[in-house]
Amino acid sequence: MTVNPLLKKFFIVLNRPRIPENIGASARAICNMGLGGLVVVAPENPDLEKMLKMATHKAAHLIKGMKIYSDLKEALANFGYIIGTTARTGGIRKPILTPREVAAGLFQFAAQNQIAIVFGSEDRGLTNQEIRFCHQLVKIPVAEFSSLNLAQAVMVISYEIFLASFQPPQRVSPRLATSQELELMYEKIKEILIKISFIQPENPDHWMMNIRRFFSRIGLRSNEVNLIMGICRQIEWFGKARFKDQNESLTPEKENK
Repeated sequence: MTVNPLLKKFFIVLNRPRIPENIGASARAICNMGLGGLVVVAPENPDLEKMLKMATHKAAHLIKGMKIYSDLKEALANFGYIIGTTARTGGIRKPILTPREVAAGLFQFAAQNQIAIVFGSEDRGLTNQEIRFCHQLVKIPVAEFSSLNLAQAVMVISYEIFLASFQPPQRVSPRLATSQELELMYEKIKEILIKISFIQPENPDHWMMNIRRFFSRIGLRSNEVNLIMGICRQIEWFGKARFKDQNESLTPEKENK
């Protein structure tokens, strides 16, 4: 069977996994489906022996070569497109696609970007703060019992990506801005919007979610992020200049001696 080389652009990211056997079994699923690799963030029990036992010798290279980070933001910094997994729905967790729906559209991004599929810890999944890094959310449909084993979930989504790799992409997306570039932009936008009283300073990240969703749908490139950053800096400069002018106009003129 001819394997699509773009599968190597897909990486599984496990955020704060608790059980080392799940890390090993996830590596085995990645190997089965031909994906690019494994990234682990702040594992609770990094027992290498237990990971390798579940990975088997065929996927041992993925365990030995996996990248480990202490922070999810840092782990995602170089990815151009990020999918977050969730079992919960509602609130800010929308829109949500099935694995088959999301996999069908991913290969348009794969030619020019590295893609991360992010899974939360076994007991709580991804928090609201963590899903803000994601361009799209995916939920695995189940009959009744909604909780899936972490490694099972990795296999289900990896398999759907593998199946989708045999279909030609409808279009090819350009290289997108990395997560690191986007996060710097979002911080600057948040800072400016607070200063002009467009969003509430008490809970700005909640108000920023709609802005994040909007830009995620568009898929910003690096030069577009730079353009938005430039606009923000100009707004900031203009605000400071106007504030200075107003203060000077209120200052009494000195009497001529």
